Amino acid sequence: MKKLGFFARASALVILGLSACTPSPSADAERHKRESLKFLIENEKKPGIASTSSGLQYQVLNDGNGISPKATDTVLVNYRGCLISGQEFDSGENVKFPLDGVIRGWTEGLQLMKEGAKYRFFVPPELAYGERGAGRVIPPNSALIFEVELIKVNP
Repeated sequence: MKKLGFFARASALVILGLSACTPSPSADAERHKRESLKFLIENEKKPGIASTSSGLQYQVLNDGNGISPKATDTVLVNYRGCLISGQEFDSGENVKFPLDGVIRGWTEGLQLMKEGAKYRFFVPPELAYGERGAGRVIPPNSALIFEVELIKVNP
């Protein structure tokens, strides 16, 4: 068996030590969960913020005057999504989708709206992507913020 030289042993120890200092995915998930909870607790205290029994928070930016969608309807929206840090991760104009095919926070929140309305949703992790996150874009246990304009409801 070949002995490792001093520098090889020292390099191995440094590499092993650095990997031990790197947070594990579960540590990151726990950190995001704490940050999300802190953000939502503080946000709920702000004027104009309402909450549903599920924990979804929302702010009415513009009232609409059309019909409200049901979970089984298809909707046409403009939207912008960001993390609580403010980093935008997605946006779209004239996007059409079935309301029961998106995250629970959207399904619940859009049913509060009427055509022509614009809301800001503060979505807790459990109503968004939860512990799994969404690829490299949305970390696990992240609360999300969406500005959504409901253009049209197609029953």
